Formats: sequence, C-alpha cells, structure tokens
Amino acid sequence: MHKPWQIALVFGLCLAVVLAVLGWASVQVLRLDRAEADARLRADQEEAIRLALWRMDSALATLIAQESARPYFEYSAFYPAERAYTRMFNPVGQGDILLPSPILVQTSPYILINFQFGPDGGLSSPQVPAGAMRTLAESGYARAEVLDRAAANLERLRGVLGPGALAAALPGPADRPAAPAALARLEAPQPQQPQAARQEVAQAKRSAQEFQARAQWAESFNWDNLAQIAANRDPSLGEVREGVMRAVWLGEALVLARRVSVGKGEYVQGAWLDWPALRRWLLESVRDLLPEADLAPAPQGPAPPAGRSAAAGEGPPPRGRDAGRLASVYESDRYGRSEDRGRMLAALPARLVAGDAPERPAAGPSALVLSLVVAWICVLVAGAAVAALLAGTVALSERRAAFVSAVTHELRTPLTTFRLYSEMLASGMVADQGRRARYLETLRVEAERLVHLVENVLAYARLERGRAPGRAETVPLADLVERVRGRLADRARQAGFELIVETCGAVPPAHAPASGGSAEPACSAATRRESRSTPGGAVAACVRADPAAVEQVLFNLVDNACKYAAGAEDRRIHLAADARGGRAAISVCDHGAGISAAEARRLFRPFSKSAAQAANSAPGVGLGLALSRRLAREMGGDLVLEAAPGMGACFVLYLPMAAGGG
Repeated sequence: MHKPWQIALVFGLCLAVVLAVLGWASVQVLRLDRAEADARLRADQEEAIRLALWRMDSALATLIAQESARPYFEYSAFYPAERAYTRMFNPVGQGDILLPSPILVQTSPYILINFQFGPDGGLSSPQVPAGAMRTLAESGYARAEVLDRAAANLERLRGVLGPGALAAALPGPADRPAAPAALARLEAPQPQQPQAARQEVAQAKRSAQEFQARAQWAESFNWDNLAQIAANRDPSLGEVREGVMRAVWLGEALVLARRVSVGKGEYVQGAWLDWPALRRWLLESVRDLLPEADLAPAPQGPAPPAGRSAAAGEGPPPRGRDAGRLASVYESDRYGRSEDRGRMLAALPARLVAGDAPERPAAGPSALVLSLVVAWICVLVAGAAVAALLAGTVALSERRAAFVSAVTHELRTPLTTFRLYSEMLASGMVADQGRRARYLETLRVEAERLVHLVENVLAYARLERGRAPGRAETVPLADLVERVRGRLADRARQAGFELIVETCGAVPPAHAPASGGSAEPACSAATRRESRSTPGGAVAACVRADPAAVEQVLFNLVDNACKYAAGAEDRRIHLAADARGGRAAISVCDHGAGISAAEARRLFRPFSKSAAQAANSAPGVGLGLALSRRLAREMGGDLVLEAAPGMGACFVLYLPMAAGGG
C-alpha cells in the first residue's frame, strides 16, 4: 500500500506537469493574441492609409485635370480668338480681337504662378503681362498688386527653374507612360523566406497593386480629358499636341508641367504649386483618418525613355537578402530611387508619413483570452477536485485500515473468552454450579456484544450501498419509547447502571398491541388532537420513523453511556422524550466525564478509532455514532451532541412529527 506522502508526491508532480504545459500553452496563446491584435491594428492603419491616399489622389486629380485641360494658348495673357490655333504667337495686328486668358482672371489658392518656356527658352507667364498688355490687364482684369506679386513669383521661379532640366523630366506630348512594371518582380518566384518576410512581401504586393490602380486611374482620367479636348479641336487649324501635366520636384520647387508641340515649335507649360498650402489642404482632408499624418517630398530622378519601364533591362530577380528587401520597397518606372509604394501618392511625388496610429478605445478581453481564463479555471477546479478526492480516498482508506485493526482487536477478546470458557465447560473443569452459571452468563454477554458489533457493521454497509434501513411508520412517541425501554434497561442493568425514563407527563398507551401481537399502534386524529391540547402531551404525539432503526440508535447511545461512563459515581442514565421546535426529541444523557472538544470534532466520523485507541479505551470500533447519525438522517431526523448542565455526555435524537401531529 502506498503511503499518503507518496500519493501526494505523484499527484503534485502530475499537477505540476499539467500546469507547466498549460502555462506554456498560455504564453503561446497570449503571444498569438498580441500578434493578432497588432496585425488587426496594422490592418486598420493600412486601410486608413489606403483610404487617405485615394482621397488625396482624387482631390489632386481634379486640380491636375483642370490644368491639363487648358489649351496651350491660355498661357498668353491675351490671345486673338480668330487665330488661336494657327498664328497664335505672331505679333498682334490692327483689328485683332483679344480675349483675356482664364489664368489671368482666375487664380487657384494652391498655385503660385503659371509659366511657359518658349522654343527659345524664354520664361513668361500669363499672369505677368508686359507693355500694352499690362495696361490692358489693369484696365479691368487684374489689380496692380496682384500683377506685381505674380511678377515677383516669376522672378523667383526663374532662379530655380531651367527649361532643359524641366523638359528632361517630362515625357513627350504624345507619349503615354507604360504601366508600372516593378510589380512583376514581386510576382516572380522568390526563395523560401521566413513567415514575417512572406507577410511583408504580401503587404508590398498589395501596396504595389494599390498604387498601380491609383496611378492608372489618375493617368486615365487626365488622358481621357486631353483626348476629349483633341477630339473637339478642328484639325484644319494646324497640328497641336498637348501632353498631360506631370508633377516634378526641381530643387525645392514643386511644379506641374507638360510639353506642348505647336507646329515645329515645342513649349513647356506648367504651374508652380504652393506646396505648403497644398500640403495643408491634403492633410486636412484626411485628418479624420490619420490625425498625426504628414506629407514628405519624394524627389525623383530623370524619367525613363518613353514606352520603357524602369524595371526593363534589369537582371534576374534578386535573391537572399535582396529578396527580403523587396518586401518594403517598390521601384517605380518614374522614380530613380526606391520608395515605399504603399505610402506614395500617385498624382504627386510625395510620400505619406502616417504617424502614430490613433488610440483605439479599450476593448474587453478577446475570445482567446476568455477561453484561456476558462481553461485555467477548469484545470484549477479539476485539480482541486482531484486533490480533495484523493485526500478523502486516502483518509477513508486509513480509517478503514484502522477499522480493520480495531475490529480485529475487538473480536480477539470475546473470541478468546469463548474459546477458554467453552473448553473449560466442555472438559468438565467447572464443577461448581454457581461458577458454571457465571461462565454461561459471560458467554451470553460476549455473544450479545458480538451480535451488536456485527449488526452495526452490517447496518452501516447497507447504508453505504444505498439501501433504506427499513419501512417508516407513524407511531406515537410514547409507544416508541415504551417499545425500547426493556432492552435499554436490561443493557444498563448489565453494566451496573439504572435507566431513568422521563416522558414529561406521558401516560401508558391505551392502544398497545395485545400480548404476542404485531399490529402497528394506531395513531388517530383524536390522538393528535390530544397531543396538542393536553399539557405535557408531547410524548403522545405521533412521529414518522422506523421503530427498528430508532431502537438501534437508542441502544447504541445507551451502550456507549455504559462503556464510557463506567467510572462515574452517579450510575444513572437518563432517557427523556419531549417536543422541540416542531420535532420530537429523545435524549440520552449520563453522568460520566463528558466529551472533549477535540473528540467532538471527529465523534460522528466512521472508523474513527484505531487499534491503539481501541486497546486503551472502552470496547468498540468507533462506528456506532456514525451509524446512528446516518440512520437518524435517513428517517428525516438528526443526531447531535448537546451540552447539558450537570451531565456528562448528552446525545439528542430528533425525529419528524407525523402530518398533523403537533
């Protein structure tokens, strides 16, 4: 048999292994939950960035389309309407009808000045007319201070802008740029990468696709507008080819420019954008999505040849570290250096700096965390339940082992007496009749002692197997006490005690069964009424109980009083019956030493007496009181130890009253 500490050690090791595994799983689950939360946060931020880029590109598309849709002759302050598409740049003749350019009379808050480089490289602006044209402009089309401010801006632009550098950064008038081809590099098979690198590649691919969609939309929007203008133009007026506006950085100047071919001459027309004002306008439009966002310039190198992408002519796709680097950059066909395409505007060479993600409102624990908490609670509850079960099983096993030892010791004395006295009587060693009678009486007492022990063990075994102790009957309390009086008095007399029965004014039952009869005593309604109306008639009340079980309980109590109060000077045992709180109460009290608090705590536990205790105490195996309480509760009552002034141990058996019985 394993010792309790060995069982506890094995259980502790098993529980430690389970908790360690669950702890490791919890760490992994929490890590995955944090990763999922971070992924959701990044996905939300990426979605906000995507919407912000679309919103800004849509707003810029209107501005760029408006500038792209301007006919080339609007870059003159005044132009003769009848020869706008023929001899537009010839000197104005007598009688020509001049129209003011819309650029002169309508200004945009995001454009500092519109400009034009002629075939000879000369820089002019429709907002800065000279000579007679200025006089005409001041006559009713523009204020002098507006013209002066435009002239100042033109001089500033002259210092930072050259026609050659600007023309080199622009495609030809009829050259429609090819779609970005760097996406094909991301689509190419890549060597095996870690999960994080694969996720970055997937994110880069989505960003590239998103940028390509925005770029193609903006290009199509501008080219469709330009094609509509060309379709409405009279082809007999001469060959005019106008390109779409392209935004480029030249130093710190952001310009929107195009190349225009008129006959054999080529012009560069455009607008100097007010980057601070444009930047404030764009950021304000996405403030609800990205409160901490900013726009940073993204200067670019020379444009590739028309019809050829920046990725053309390159070697095989990079491998190793270079392949992982492709996850965060995307090379444009218009930019000379790598840029994060997930943050680039398609309409302007500018990059969105998203800033810190807005704080999300605190949410409750996720489903994973709740599942983890439930798992921990279940494991801890299960561990506690198993521990309690093991402790109870071990304690019960120890008590049963102690019971076996106590029973062995309890049986040894009467069996030894049986063997010794029976051998003496059988061999004729006891000739004296008086001694023979004493020996026979001793054998009878020991036999009764064994019968009582066996009855208790068998009764407890029946209760443990769930079998009812017997059939409950409706019996007058006085009859019940009177039925067990003789056997209890006989047991007390054998131990040298006197049984005192106190029935609180009870009268002998008038309906006792005839001698030798077995009829159940009647408990009529009249008897119940008498018990309620007669002073001291509690014992005449009827109770619902099993008489055999009541007799066994009371016999155990009297037997214990005889054994444990054997040294008392007062040799009386009191049995009293009365009613308390709607229940019948039968008390058994002695004048012995009583029961200590430590003994009272384990008094009603089964198998509570070990072999050593059985050897050093009164006869018994520690099962009588546990059995008696079980029998009392099976009948709907109870058995308790109560304090009784002037007494030793006092046990009270409570029984339920019969319906209508008081």
